[in-house]
Amino acid sequence: MNDLLNTVLDAHGGLRRWSQVASICATADIGGPMWARRGQEGIFSKARLVVDVQRQHVVFTDFTAPGLHGVYTPERVAIEDPTGKVVLERLTPREAYQGQELTSAWDELHALYFAGYAMWNYLTTPYLLAHPDVRTEELEPWQPDGDRWRRLRAVFPSHIATHSTEQILSYDTSGLLRRHDYHPYVMGDRPVAHRTEAHRTVAGLVFPTHRYVLPMADGQPLPNPIITIDLTGITVD
Repeated sequence: MNDLLNTVLDAHGGLRRWSQVASICATADIGGPMWARRGQEGIFSKARLVVDVQRQHVVFTDFTAPGLHGVYTPERVAIEDPTGKVVLERLTPREAYQGQELTSAWDELHALYFAGYAMWNYLTTPYLLAHPDVRTEELEPWQPDGDRWRRLRAVFPSHIATHSTEQILSYDTSGLLRRHDYHPYVMGDRPVAHRTEAHRTVAGLVFPTHRYVLPMADGQPLPNPIITIDLTGITVD
């Protein structure tokens, strides 16, 4: 691992602590106008989710209706009842976004795949960046708004479901994540700047609890977020 990644891991709890964690639970209020444009407004309002830290697996409780579970893995998304009976299911879910436009309607399984892989990435980072198949390198620092941020370029393998193969993460002088740039395939490969704030420490790990995603134009973030995420009730097991 490079020096910046070591600094970042230490600032967020340390590699050893992350490697001991099995799951992270949280309530996520996920909103913003993107969901209405896709026909899924409010689908993740006050969503309770359980993230498996050591594998790509997320469960949303009471998904679309009380008692139902939304289950995400990279190869499959499904809505299941309390007994595990499948209500809806989609295999190879990433293929379902081929040919979509910026305002193409999503169904519940489109929304589940997107939120599933995104929240798994967000809640397991920076531990995810230490995965042996993720390549990282430090880039030249930059100074947005007068602050000096160190930048990490991450390149992900195809077997890790994520927004885009290449992503840039920016960290403040204490090693905390402040901005995350990528171009999500499932939203048409359009670039976004994802800002993170309100970091909290839970059971030795550090999480940004307020996030918002800004579309980019001419290399600059636009002022109005298309997605907002607020996390509460975080627990670590």
